[in-house]
Amino acid sequence: MLFQKPFTHRIAHMNDLEAKDFLVRQTVEQAALDHVEFSDLERRMMYFTESGEMREDLFELNATFEAEYDCTEYESKVSKLMRHAYTRLKKEDPLAARTWDESIQELSKGDHYLLVLFGNARSDLAPSQKLFGWSFWKLLGIGILILVIGMVVWVVVVHNAESGPAR
Repeated sequence: MLFQKPFTHRIAHMNDLEAKDFLVRQTVEQAALDHVEFSDLERRMMYFTESGEMREDLFELNATFEAEYDCTEYESKVSKLMRHAYTRLKKEDPLAARTWDESIQELSKGDHYLLVLFGNARSDLAPSQKLFGWSFWKLLGIGILILVIGMVVWVVVVHNAESGPAR
């Protein structure tokens, strides 16, 4: 096995539910570490979405939740737990922190309540989630390349026009 590739950690592409499962599991674990009560209903509400797949009826879940909890307090509580969980993962387990980033990225493709909850904790975002991501820089580079090519073509045309036809 002289040419065997070295083992590298690879995070497989995940779907919405797998991304939510990971984030919810980390948040629940953080609640236990912080000695914060976190009910089953609070956990289930983290899966709420109006546009994607849910494991239970969204109207029933929402009605039950709103009857028992204050949304502002809940969002603040979960946001704090998520921020603490992400900070812990960055320190203790960089691979899990990458999974967290990929989970957020996957959920960003849809309309998920978990993003609202995490949005309140966005001060601890990973570098890969900064305002100017890879696609911005790629687009900027292509734009600059087109501009440079256009300028070169313009210089060639102006130069040929000034020199005139050969006699």
